[in-house]
Amino acid sequence: MRKLIVTEKNSEKRFNQESLLESSKEPTINLDTTKTYQEMVGFGGAFTESAAYNLIRISKEKREEAIKAYFDKEEGLGYSIGRVSIHGCDFSINSYTYIDEGDKELNTFDISRDKEWVIPLIKDAERVAKEPIQLLASPWSPPAFMKDNNSMIFGGKLLPEYRDSWAKYYVKFIEEYRKAECTIWGITVQNEPAAVQRWDSCIYTAEEERDFVRDHLGPTMVNSDAKDVKILIWDHNRDIMVDRAKTVLEDKEAAKYVWGTGFHWYGDEAFENVGTVHDMFPNKGLLFTEGCQEGGVHFNSWDTGERYARNMIGDFNNWCQGYIDWNLFLDNTGGPNHVNNLCDAPIIVDIFPQNLIKQSSYYYVGHFSKYVRPGSYRIGLDNSNENLQAVAFKNVDNTIALIVLNQTNEQQEYVVSLEGKQYEVIINEHSINTVLL
Repeated sequence: MRKLIVTEKNSEKRFNQESLLESSKEPTINLDTTKTYQEMVGFGGAFTESAAYNLIRISKEKREEAIKAYFDKEEGLGYSIGRVSIHGCDFSINSYTYIDEGDKELNTFDISRDKEWVIPLIKDAERVAKEPIQLLASPWSPPAFMKDNNSMIFGGKLLPEYRDSWAKYYVKFIEEYRKAECTIWGITVQNEPAAVQRWDSCIYTAEEERDFVRDHLGPTMVNSDAKDVKILIWDHNRDIMVDRAKTVLEDKEAAKYVWGTGFHWYGDEAFENVGTVHDMFPNKGLLFTEGCQEGGVHFNSWDTGERYARNMIGDFNNWCQGYIDWNLFLDNTGGPNHVNNLCDAPIIVDIFPQNLIKQSSYYYVGHFSKYVRPGSYRIGLDNSNENLQAVAFKNVDNTIALIVLNQTNEQQEYVVSLEGKQYEVIINEHSINTVLL
């Protein structure tokens, strides 16, 4: 199977299939299947309450179309993983928890609010995907009474006397979601633990995160039915991820509970930091857990799509094992968001005309997610064209998926070499290719 999949800024081509011709020219991209690197977990987005709410505001037919656009393996992007918040986040309709304020024993724990919109969306996504969606769960803040600022917003810290109770909260969440037949693959300790936000947030130093995992969360999970659920640390930007990972993972007692490090893209595109964490801790995983275009909806922007592809290629070439986008669906304001922290999403739901608007990011993410399946491995690649960025994978069915990004204003040429055969491709300005071999 030889295919060339093309998406371009300056034409109507979106996932267009074109012929791939053999060539005798000198190769510029050499693929080496004898060199294998990280195994891929998958691709997906976040099942926020806002995303789920937007889909109940439109017809059942449009809702089904929207879900298929992400989760159908043929018609859509083939998403297989996702993220959920452990109770409220900024992309909830408002802040909320699963317990009554002050309930240290968690006797009132109840996820019925999630059963209204979020869990039905997860189950519908699984129906379309025809397989369970592997979920990563993250808290934005403990309940207010567990924190030193007595608030779920503006940072604050977890009070020492509530560490065990908070650790049990994760387990209760996992148990209740499993009762609802949802698959919790992993959890992160805290979303963005270095950021004081005007929305739900909580601060941990690296040492505090280490100690909480080592002395509370790790032992609590291991001694529960949630012992198979993976724990990810950090869940914040690349800029200081090396120091944060180092503090936790150099502690052997803490590290034994940790699957790996989650990270976001806000701020620096310091891809080398992702690779450094791998080099320091090669037996630990790396997963991109959140990214989006900030500042509301960017209609008709091609830069957003290129940002996704550039970041994905940079991270994958540094041992990242998968990508979880932020909100699956936002409305045409970039919300709803209860503190007006509006953002963009690959699919915008224009509510009142009931239109689905696929942003450039939708197509750019799809050039990876549609063709790089869970269980694939990144393979060796040597690229001599400095104007192009590229990464390649070998799927479990032995197909090769090469993704090539051209962010320049000029047409480029590249010649792919694989096992003695060359294929010549002309890639237009501001476009992305997936080569299937």
